[in-house]
Amino acid sequence: MPTYRDEAVILRTHKLGEADRIVTMLSRRHGKVRAVAKGVRRTSSKFGSRLEPFMVADVQLYEGRSLDIVQQAESLGAYGTDIAAHYDRFTAANAMVETADRLSDAEATPEQYLLLVGGLRALSRGEHVPRSILDSYLLRVMSLSGWAPSLDDCARCGAPGPHTVFVAQLGGLVCHADAPAGSPRIAEKTLALLRALIRGDWELIDAAPHADTAAASGLVAAYAQWHLERGIRSLAHVTTTPGEGAR
Repeated sequence: MPTYRDEAVILRTHKLGEADRIVTMLSRRHGKVRAVAKGVRRTSSKFGSRLEPFMVADVQLYEGRSLDIVQQAESLGAYGTDIAAHYDRFTAANAMVETADRLSDAEATPEQYLLLVGGLRALSRGEHVPRSILDSYLLRVMSLSGWAPSLDDCARCGAPGPHTVFVAQLGGLVCHADAPAGSPRIAEKTLALLRALIRGDWELIDAAPHADTAAASGLVAAYAQWHLERGIRSLAHVTTTPGEGAR
């Protein structure tokens, strides 16, 4: 059976037997991969710590019938320790890898891989508020998957903006004619923040008041979970309050 090599982010792991683990990875060139890492739960394992969630590794795999087998793993980004040391970074990272795991194999592109690596790196370094890093990741990963929210024209009829109603189920901003009865209006500051999050304008994002970031986070969470068709469980533990995870 052939072997192959790739860069991969570890999304999650499950115990297998007494000493093995099943590792789910998002790789750069092969999409999502599930593989058995034999003996990694033993203290003598040479690469067990490189195959933990949030780690980025150069892996060599043996192609199996149902599950591949990890033969080698070299660390490329040891982000797990710094992320796990801060609760807000840890919960944001969990929501990111859960989202990456929920996306279908057909959507696992090199761009998805690079976006996730960049988000985990930013979390580990405390470059921005963890919730904002997560929100930016969610909006951008949804856009890469073909579900970009409409933040200008009406998502239903295409009528040019400005519009003031955001409905996650309809795809973003909608005009008054298409807005369901009782739909809440979105503040202009919140809309500007959503646009900044999707394009990565960190100067504007970092300067935004907490009330605006909290409002934007609620819309981002609703939008992502609607299009993934089931809830992102980790989001329930993510705080919108700036904490020790951001410097």
